[in-house]
Formats: sequence, C-alpha cells, structure tokens
Amino acid sequence: MARQLLFSSADAAAVTFAISCQWEMIASLRLMAGGAGHIPHRRWAASTGALLDNRFDLLFDLVGSASRRDYIPDFLTPMPSTLEPSVRAELDEIAHTPAEVVRAELEHLRHRWTPRLAALHERPERVSDVADQLKLYWEIALAPHWPRIYRVLHGEVGRRARNVATVGVGRLLNDIHERVRWDGAQLEIVGTSCFGAEALEGTGIRLIPSVFVWPSVLVVADRRPAQLCFPARGAGALWDGRREPTQALSAVLGQAKARLLTVLDEPMSSPELAVELQLRPPSVSEHLATLRNAGLVTSYRVGRRLVSLRTELGTGLIDANGVGAAST
Repeated sequence: MARQLLFSSADAAAVTFAISCQWEMIASLRLMAGGAGHIPHRRWAASTGALLDNRFDLLFDLVGSASRRDYIPDFLTPMPSTLEPSVRAELDEIAHTPAEVVRAELEHLRHRWTPRLAALHERPERVSDVADQLKLYWEIALAPHWPRIYRVLHGEVGRRARNVATVGVGRLLNDIHERVRWDGAQLEIVGTSCFGAEALEGTGIRLIPSVFVWPSVLVVADRRPAQLCFPARGAGALWDGRREPTQALSAVLGQAKARLLTVLDEPMSSPELAVELQLRPPSVSEHLATLRNAGLVTSYRVGRRLVSLRTELGTGLIDANGVGAAST
C-alpha cells in the first residue's frame, strides 16, 4: 500500500512545521489501541491504560488499528493554524466540524462500524462529545508528561529546520522516514491510508513530529496544505532517566560542561539548565559559551526565550563516549 502525491518544487518551497497536541493525542490513542507491543512507550501505556475506562471507547473506535493501517477520520487532526496551536484551539475546531464532513469521513469506516460509530453518523452534531472525550484524555494521558514530550518535539523541529537551511528540502524529505521518498515530482508515502486529491498544487505539506507515531507515519491529504506526521528522534528515550556523562567525557570537558552537553539533546534555556543541573546561572552561561565556541552547542531564539541545543558534532562526541541513562 502506497500513496503518491504530485509534489512539485512549488510544494517543496511551501514545506512548514508544526507541533500539535492533537496529533499526539491521536497517535498515542492508536498506539494504546494496539496493545503493549511498543517497547519504548510500554511503561507509559501501562500506567496510562490503568486510568482509562469505557468513556474513551468511541475514541478507540475512531482511531482503529495501527497494525491494519486503518484510516483515521481527518476531522480528528485539523490543520494546525500556527507553529504551536493550543489544545483548546484544536479541540474547538474538532467540536465545530460540519455535520456533512463528519458523516462523509465516517463512511470510510463503514466496514468496521460499531454501534458508537453508527450513532455518531446518525447524529454528527455529537462530534462535540468527541472533543470533550479528547479533552479528558489529554488531561489524563498527556498533560502530565507534556513538558518532556514538548522538548523532544521542539528539538526535532529545530533540527529539521536547520537541515532545510543547510542541505535543502529534498534531503529533508528523503531523510524523514524510510517510508517517505521524493523524486522531485512525486512524494511517495508507503503503508498509510488516506484520501484526497493527488496534486497538492503548490500548497506544500506541513510536517508534524510525534513521539508516538513510530514506527509508521500518518498522512492527511484531503486538506491544504497536506499534513505528514512522522517520528521524532529521541522518542525512544523519552521515558528513560536523565542521561549521565561518562568519566572519560567528564575528564575531557569537565563535569559541568559534560553534563550540559549530555542533557542538550532537547532545547533548553539557561534558567532551565540551571534548575535541571543545579548549577548557578552565571556558570551555565559561561559553560555554554565555551561549548558554542567549540561547535558542540548552538543557541537560538524561540520567541523571547534563548534556548541551546546540541549540534551534530556534539551528538557525535556523546555517542562516541557511550553516554547512558541514569537509573530512576
């Protein structure tokens, strides 16, 4: 199963990014529906699953099975209106989905209808109940963990955006996932179920990283621009304890700089680093300046925040020294 989209140079020029709480809700629900087979998230799935009950059965009916590559109704993943839309804004858009859209997209699920899906098809205005269930799911399953999830997603957007500047969109698209390939004219996405026109007509695609979508990708092609949800790097270590530097790395860089370099696989501000590592803010600034001068760390602004992130050179140094996770 493969989906091919006509993807011109004009579409390549219109590639954008977004971080979506709603996409993480849908991807995590789909993971949860597939059981505990996803080792990186097994601990999260076990603890979260114990808190869920039959109030969420309609959501599980809607997202279907990842193993069968079931279609997910596109009204569950509205287009992010900004780089980081709020949970409230995304849920509000779902709650106000037109009745004809709800009915049309539920028709694609008719082969796996349950009484709950049939009832929603009969009364599509009850899509507001879906939004309410999603809000409750967010509060139980994701909100307590969002800061660490957000850091992974934010770091992925930062890395990918810099890659566009250094190696171009073509390299970005062909490096984003093994199931995604662009030959300059067509964007081929293997192993996904979606509907919509084949030509994007210069509207491009919005790339949305996710910690829960691995090992696949998810696509919405009947909206403009299209959306591609792909796995964020670092998701496999999301629930690990804090990584600690080896003695060898600490001997070369010094303990404080080695610890800074280790935790900066996620973008963090100086005040956040000071709290995380229990260092004085002036010391953090001094150590960051040294690491930047060595090309191991880069710093950039996100709104009013100045954040730092490990460079590829810094990551290579970390990997070469076998830095591991501390026990929790």
